[in-house]
Amino acid sequence: MEPGEALTTAAQIAVALAGFAGVVVTFRSKSLHEWSQRDKFRLWLLLGNALVPLFDCFFGMFLMTIKPTPLFIWNWCSGFSLLLGFPFGFLTWRRLSELGPTVIKNMGAYRYLFYTLGILGTALGLLQVYNALVSGVFSFFYAAVIFPLAIGTLQFALMILLPPHT
Repeated sequence: MEPGEALTTAAQIAVALAGFAGVVVTFRSKSLHEWSQRDKFRLWLLLGNALVPLFDCFFGMFLMTIKPTPLFIWNWCSGFSLLLGFPFGFLTWRRLSELGPTVIKNMGAYRYLFYTLGILGTALGLLQVYNALVSGVFSFFYAAVIFPLAIGTLQFALMILLPPHT
């Protein structure tokens, strides 16, 4: 698959995932403002993990329209991904710290999945730094697009399957 096709497909998945967030909000029994902080955090994760890769894809597709295609296109895309991903990660960490440590303890077995995904996300961030500064490979940049989409899909499934937190 060519990079343009891959980015277009990922952008379509990201738009669908963001749309699913609207479905979740619509079909919950309470208004969004009446949700628990934990459920609002889940929605934040769902939206962030859809919108960050969507904008990454848009940026990559925009750079691909430049003729001749820049030599450092995937370096720039990885740098842009870092510029979007770092603030999202920081704000997510801040929201999680506001919820307190009991939220993570109450996750049960999902806590270990949460930690594992956090470690993988950190490793992916380091891979983006490497790609932005050294290698400039499409597949490394694309990993930064696919990973949050996979996490967003998992978050959507958890929001549907798990009952609202009281």
